Amino acid sequence: MSVTVRVPAKVNVQLAVGAARPDGFHDLANVFLAVGLYDEVTVAPSPGGPRVTCEGPDADQVPLDRTNLAVRAAEALAARHGISPDVHLHITKDIPVAGGMAGGSADGAGALLACDALWGTNASRDELLDICAELGSDVPFSLVGGAALGTGRGEKLRALETGGTFHWVFAMAARGLSTPAVFREFDRLAQGLDIPEPIASEELLGALAEGDPDALAAAVSNDLQPAALSLFPELADTLAAGRSAGALAGLVSGSGPTTAFLARDPESALKVAETLRSSGTCRAVRLATAPAPGATVVSA
Repeated sequence: MSVTVRVPAKVNVQLAVGAARPDGFHDLANVFLAVGLYDEVTVAPSPGGPRVTCEGPDADQVPLDRTNLAVRAAEALAARHGISPDVHLHITKDIPVAGGMAGGSADGAGALLACDALWGTNASRDELLDICAELGSDVPFSLVGGAALGTGRGEKLRALETGGTFHWVFAMAARGLSTPAVFREFDRLAQGLDIPEPIASEELLGALAEGDPDALAAAVSNDLQPAALSLFPELADTLAAGRSAGALAGLVSGSGPTTAFLARDPESALKVAETLRSSGTCRAVRLATAPAPGATVVSA
């Protein structure tokens, strides 16, 4: 028997970052939007597990040890229910690795849901979300998908309404960026500044609810973008190329280095993608729509 779960990538249409807390984390107002790029996690019984394998783009960059969030998710669920995590986890990657689109978090959420189905642990939604929050700040949203406001360090979610489909183009960078490194650079750049409490933009939440791409484009923001650009200055060329091609807005996705471009419609998205592909400023380009569903069992 095996179980396969499909789980989406995300883009942050707002990422407001507060000052560093004593525990090293930052309070956030993080508006997540799940997009239609997916990893799949397949789990099957395997004596002596857990073990993990991976295939797909950038699979060679995915850790195959206990640092992988899929492994940690399986171990956490097994520990709570007093069972042995004897499972083989196979990840089929399509979400960019180290790209600021929560690919690792998606794999953790996918593994958690898949193992719950495989083992028949019948964990409640609250228990699954609690384990997700222990695994990482982005993991709970990977489980629920759609659109949500994340507060705390991003793990406390409130579902948001969306009134339509948004068209996105994603430009993949030639190398990755470390999320902790980007936050450290944020802290360095913020030294001596009075950092306000992070608050979600009412204009942005209204644009999502109305399904208005022009209003959303006027409201998107990412407080980590200056830090990402400081560590990876070439991203400015990618942003300029996408905007010059007619994107309504362009921003670094989360901690980067993937850049995300909002288009008005499918035709505009294709034009932006074609321009980016020929610009020489990125290694690959993907198109996707949002919102997308969260982690979903697709075969069992």
